[in-house]
Amino acid sequence: MSTKLVPHRKRPVDVVVISDVHLGTYGSRAEELNDYLKSIKPRMLILNGDIIDIWQFRKSFFPPAHMKVVKRLMKMAAKVPVFYITGNHDEALRRYSPATLGKLQLVDRLDLTLHGQRYWFFHGDVFDASMEHAKWLAKLGGSSYDMLIRLNNLVNWFLVRTGRPRMSFSKRIKQSVKRAVAYIADFEETAAAIAIREGYDHVVCGHIHQPQIRRITLPTGSVNYMNSGDWIEHLSALELVGQEWRLYVHGMDQEQVTTRRARPEPAFA
Repeated sequence: MSTKLVPHRKRPVDVVVISDVHLGTYGSRAEELNDYLKSIKPRMLILNGDIIDIWQFRKSFFPPAHMKVVKRLMKMAAKVPVFYITGNHDEALRRYSPATLGKLQLVDRLDLTLHGQRYWFFHGDVFDASMEHAKWLAKLGGSSYDMLIRLNNLVNWFLVRTGRPRMSFSKRIKQSVKRAVAYIADFEETAAAIAIREGYDHVVCGHIHQPQIRRITLPTGSVNYMNSGDWIEHLSALELVGQEWRLYVHGMDQEQVTTRRARPEPAFA
């Protein structure tokens, strides 16, 4: 008796946001991202910058797994709206934006209204002093970061096989580099302050590789701040299902992830 394989059912998602994939670098976790993309059926996909790392692109290194991600994204763009928002590592694309190719749109920022709420999507490098005042240092930092990730991956390979927990080298070093180039202000609060001033209900960024969903309240008002993280260390994405945003982390029990309603609950005295 023959058995018929049943195809894996893809998980429906209304909106998916990913950023900081850095295809073309040794640190990019393209295989895991491809597995994630194969598992979902989004109605809209937002690529929030630094998808292809043009700064560090070299013809000698673009593995098949990285190309599979590109092909899968293009396949998705043939079926659903895909917005590619430019970041600093793919800033060369900014000379061509805005541009439209079928359902694929290349933009520098994105304004959307979802469930009656205003959203501002952008990568976030406009807040980074290293982008404005010391680009050469930022590029050097990007190259050094890639080398650090390669070393970190090797160490973690050994740690996992000896039964010890994984560790991250980059967080403390990266924070000290940001301070060295006089980071303008706290990234999240700066994004929130501008979003509040411009009348947005939600602001969604990438760039700093720190996945987050939280409500930020300032003297001028409050806003939902979200960051899609990265596919180097955190392997994270933002997902909107119905009226609820959640932070997806690859390999993590999804019951543990942060969620927030897209339309805030009414407040009662």
